[in-house]
Amino acid sequence: MSARLFSLCYWLFILLSSALLFPVACILRFATSPFDRRLVILHRFSCFWGSLYSWCNPLWHVRIEGRERIEGKTVYVMVSNHQSLADIMIMFRLMRHFKWVSKSENFRIPFIGWNMTLNRYIRIERGKLKGNLRMMRDAETALRSGSSVMIFPEGTRSADGRLGAFSRGAFELAVKTSAPVLPVVIDGTALALPKRGWVLQGSQNICLRVLPPVRPHSDAAHLAEDVREMIARELEKMRTSEREDAQTQ
Repeated sequence: MSARLFSLCYWLFILLSSALLFPVACILRFATSPFDRRLVILHRFSCFWGSLYSWCNPLWHVRIEGRERIEGKTVYVMVSNHQSLADIMIMFRLMRHFKWVSKSENFRIPFIGWNMTLNRYIRIERGKLKGNLRMMRDAETALRSGSSVMIFPEGTRSADGRLGAFSRGAFELAVKTSAPVLPVVIDGTALALPKRGWVLQGSQNICLRVLPPVRPHSDAAHLAEDVREMIARELEKMRTSEREDAQTQ
């Protein structure tokens, strides 16, 4: 089967399965929200939904490392590098409770975006000061109510897999709420599904690694630099290890 044909079948599978799973999400939302105010059960179902697309993809060989570092009762500001749309599918495999921070356009995607609204994930309107202030307020509310938040501080997917600059928003949240920052590193998705394109790029190894949490200090800018350096170092280690493994095979 050609790459284009396989990719077309894969995206059709996502579309059709989402159409089937969204009504289940609606039932769960209205059945559990009276006693599950943070929508933990609905998010766990969404983790299954999102993970389904990497579980069922024979081209993606995924490793999840460091999940044990996420303490169930601790609220985190989770931050990760961002290489591909596939990052979202892989991140769901953490199977931990959090609220996504995502651009407002994603909430309009049929079924998947509607499920984001059901989950009360957090919208951000790029380039609009009012929208950014609303995002910060909503994220702070989520943190103080006991839900971690997940943010891509680069703001957009990397075009070439290189780590971009980090915006300060996530780190200002951590400083303001005293929530620890939980760095997450993901690699391999840029090759699996490039930023510009819909065709899956053959068999790929993908690794998601959770790093030790970082206690916030008073300077958000320095905190952002420290966490970015942690992620950059770990990303280089992962790539070096991948190259060495490839040479020994």
